[in-house]
Amino acid sequence: MRIGELAKATGTKAETIRYYEREGILPVADRTDSNYRDYSQNHLAALTFVRRARGLGFSMAQVRELLALSDHDEKPCEDVDQLVRQQLSDVDSKIADLTTLREELAQLSRSCQSDRIGECRIVESLGRRN
Repeated sequence: MRIGELAKATGTKAETIRYYEREGILPVADRTDSNYRDYSQNHLAALTFVRRARGLGFSMAQVRELLALSDHDEKPCEDVDQLVRQQLSDVDSKIADLTTLREELAQLSRSCQSDRIGECRIVESLGRRN
């Protein structure tokens, strides 16, 4: 399949596919006689894997590691589990940070009862410049 077909099938921009190929995340595609890239079902599967992992918040370094691990069916799943546990911990940490941020913003919103910026508690609490 050509790059446009692969892009459409995976919801990935063609430039991103070319980038993944340059970076070794996707194997280099064969070329047709007309010098078009010719992607296989293996490319489709690998790109789907990458897109799903990225959608779960894994970094590109982690995606590379997951791809490398996925090539060894006989190995124990311990390393993959470790990556997932770390990602879950990172997500929990981000949720905690966002919850704290939300509470601060809600408190700020409740603190301002003025109609004028000069008397606004929000601007004041942000450290208004003079």
